[in-house]
Amino acid sequence: MRLHTIHTGNFMLDGGAMFGTVPKSMWQHINPADGNNMCNWAMRCLLVEDGNRLILIDNGMGEKQSEKFFGYYYLNGLHSLKKSLNDAGVDFGDITDVVLTHLHFDHCGGSVKWNSMKDAYELTFPKANYWVHPAHWEHAIHPNPREKASFLRENILPIQELGNLCFIGEDLKISENISGILAQGHTESMFCPKININGETLVFMADMIPSSGHIKPNYVMGYDIRPLDTMKERESFLIDAVENDYTLFFEHDLNIDCGKVNLTEKGYALGASGMLTDFFK
Repeated sequence: MRLHTIHTGNFMLDGGAMFGTVPKSMWQHINPADGNNMCNWAMRCLLVEDGNRLILIDNGMGEKQSEKFFGYYYLNGLHSLKKSLNDAGVDFGDITDVVLTHLHFDHCGGSVKWNSMKDAYELTFPKANYWVHPAHWEHAIHPNPREKASFLRENILPIQELGNLCFIGEDLKISENISGILAQGHTESMFCPKININGETLVFMADMIPSSGHIKPNYVMGYDIRPLDTMKERESFLIDAVENDYTLFFEHDLNIDCGKVNLTEKGYALGASGMLTDFFK
């Protein structure tokens, strides 16, 4: 098995939205805001070479939205989904499986693209099975008013219409080496993959712990639909992470791919951290 970080670019979100009720004076040093209170965040995905399968976990925002839409998020950085995959020696047609942690646009927008005429949509990964948890799928196609703007139908429905939609089973297994956990705080039934590699465990945190600055259980995003559940889920997960020496993969951290968790006198804190290759060669 081999792992590759897939950078799809950066985007900007309001710092208050990302840290919820935590005062700016406490989070400003974690991810400094600009004059408009916007902080820069990564859209970092993961490619897993697992036997004869090439499994991509999440795929960023994509490129098919309008200039006005992208203008809200100040896309920046040198990376793109295609460039990062190509740098790993892979092209769109090589991907066998796409695992979508959840269907918010910054996690699944790269799933679907315009055709060459820009008059219809096609799948970015035409040979891939697209894996989604069934409860989350139903939640996304019948969105509540709070999340409706994050579930874009053009990112979601073509996956089903073109016949590539697969539902994650009750055992939460994608392969022999990839299982997962469900989280209910950020959105309904978000799937966080757990990858077993050489006797160690890497957990793709998605938006349960979007960055290393969100390790503390009370640093909950304003986007979460059940913030108290997020706190409970984090607390429970962090106990396991410390006891089992998990490595956490941060999808939105601007500067680092991965980190360990330490339990200190002041609570949970980031331990050893760095790039994916610092942990898994």
